[in-house]
Amino acid sequence: MSEYTITVIKNENPKPKPAADKLKFGKYFTDHMFIQDYSEEKGWHNPRIVPYQPLVLDPAAMIFHYGQTVFEGLKAYRTEDGSIKLFRPDKNMERLNRSNDRLCIPAIDEEFGIKAIKHLVHIDNEWVPHAEGTSLYIRPFIIATEPYLGVNPSSTYQFIVILSPVGAYYESGINPVKIAVENEFVRAVKGGTGEAKTAGNYASSLKAQEIVAQEGYAQVLWLDGVEKKYIEEVGSMNVFFKINGEIITPMLNGSILKGVTRNSVIELLKYWDVPVVERRITIEEIYESYQNGGLEEAFGSGTAAVISPIGELAWEGKKMEINGGRTGEISKRLYDTLTGIQYGSVRDPFGWVVDVK
Repeated sequence: MSEYTITVIKNENPKPKPAADKLKFGKYFTDHMFIQDYSEEKGWHNPRIVPYQPLVLDPAAMIFHYGQTVFEGLKAYRTEDGSIKLFRPDKNMERLNRSNDRLCIPAIDEEFGIKAIKHLVHIDNEWVPHAEGTSLYIRPFIIATEPYLGVNPSSTYQFIVILSPVGAYYESGINPVKIAVENEFVRAVKGGTGEAKTAGNYASSLKAQEIVAQEGYAQVLWLDGVEKKYIEEVGSMNVFFKINGEIITPMLNGSILKGVTRNSVIELLKYWDVPVVERRITIEEIYESYQNGGLEEAFGSGTAAVISPIGELAWEGKKMEINGGRTGEISKRLYDTLTGIQYGSVRDPFGWVVDVK
């Protein structure tokens, strides 16, 4: 399938580009988008780059009624020499197909998916911002388009990629956030769709986030959906804890998203000979470690923030201030190294960075 030729229709009315200091996450969009169609007769076909525009869908399109959709998130970075790089796009395309399988969506050609992203970014390369800490967010997604109200997998789909210039996640530097442990609502369960990147997972998380935001917390720490004691994710990020010198992250269990940044953190820690383990860990263990002085750091990992230090955890009326509410040494080192690799200022010993030609 990689031999597809991408048709390009240029936007004759390009939009003004926002100033770097005005960039917000997901607010502005570039001049072009990528679209590819799927039908049972033709498979994936008609790949094209067209001017950014509204989608025209039948009101009965199955995406609206049964949520059959998946998405990804990655970034393009402008380096000091002006070139543009992608960070591990193969992992995003690989995960997209795992999500496709769970949602009964036909697999895409991963190599062609990367080719399409590169082509789109190249066309809209002037939208990749130059200011420090800024980047071009890339959102590939697939939606079910068949107009049918039966509860079955759709017979038609569209694979779409849109681009959005975004500002630095931390406007005043990397800062710890306050997190509340969620005891009522559940993010996902084993056998559900938690390990897939699908829209419904995020819609169901909003109520818990809305409640804790009113109490001054940035996000929730999700517990497992069965016993409600094992830690899973923090907000929409994977989570890590440093306890007595060892880094612990919840093991992938069928309900936890296999994060690209999560994998990168684990590989970096091993490269540095820092002890890191993937296992089940309870909130009780975290609290006991806090009480005996063993809880040294906690942080989330994800595409948007890269590393998000946790300065405080609230659980059942108890508050745990971690590392004095300051960013920990490992969190800072990981953030500096990962962003350095992404922007080309730090050597990439893993071959993670890919050029946009």
